[in-house]
Amino acid sequence: MLGPVILAASRSDRMRRLISAAPVTKQVVDRFIPGETVDDVVPIIEDLTGSGLELTMDVVGEDITTPEQAAAARDAYLRLVDRIKDLELGTRVEMSVKLSMFGQALEGGHELALANVRPVVEAAAAIGTTVTLDAEDHTTLDSMFAIHDELRKDFPQTGCVIQAYLYRTEADARRLAANGSRVRLVKGAYKEPAEVAYQNKQEIDKAYVRILRTLMEGEGYPMIGSHDPRLISIGQELARRAGRKLDEYEFQMLYGIRSEEHLRLAAEGHRMRVYTAYGTDWYGYFMRRLAEKPANLRFFVRSMISKG
Repeated sequence: MLGPVILAASRSDRMRRLISAAPVTKQVVDRFIPGETVDDVVPIIEDLTGSGLELTMDVVGEDITTPEQAAAARDAYLRLVDRIKDLELGTRVEMSVKLSMFGQALEGGHELALANVRPVVEAAAAIGTTVTLDAEDHTTLDSMFAIHDELRKDFPQTGCVIQAYLYRTEADARRLAANGSRVRLVKGAYKEPAEVAYQNKQEIDKAYVRILRTLMEGEGYPMIGSHDPRLISIGQELARRAGRKLDEYEFQMLYGIRSEEHLRLAAEGHRMRVYTAYGTDWYGYFMRRLAEKPANLRFFVRSMISKG
């Protein structure tokens, strides 16, 4: 029940100021966001890849209001590509981008976002890795999928994200599975109305399984974005039934959540990719992590109480 309240707070400037000013906030945020600069996260990349894990890197920040800010977001990703190049890790470190950061919501935003993200995808391909387009609220998805289709003409490994709680996603999954896309399936972390999205956890979980079956039985590369032990087990079984080898799909989980499970899956031979975000504009990302899972909120509240 608290999820929608927290998601509403993620858009509140007043709540942003209050939470940002709390002395304990930085300590809790560090659990999910391990640094503010690319230099901060290079040791994290080296540590996780040294443990047999893979990563997808996200430079956090979504509230872009000018073309100049969108260009700055593009340049931040290009700096990240330069550092990843130095590490020579290939596809073990890819990138995730939110098109809102590249100007999607501005005037002429579709064309602007495509123009800004293309150099990042090109630079990633030049060092042997790729980019995944994150899903945002349902009003942005037609643009995101159109940009995904356009980028795949030259860079077919470009991935995208679909969200199980949206009614439209089963049809999206069938299309993407048929054309061989790399697809990350998540439950969904935005406040969406009942007209477009399931509101009940059980309905969302059932949709997740149906969609994952479609992806596993299709021609693409499924990426299972979940921390739910039951869905992880179901994913393994669906992969087995579809005759997929361990390198023909992967699991993805967030940095700072169920870290022991990351290592367990990697030790079993699975591809396990850790979604690792960094940057100074962390508020929206952090609040969605709290909304996704009550345990995250309890962790935050306990920390605030214990620090007085």
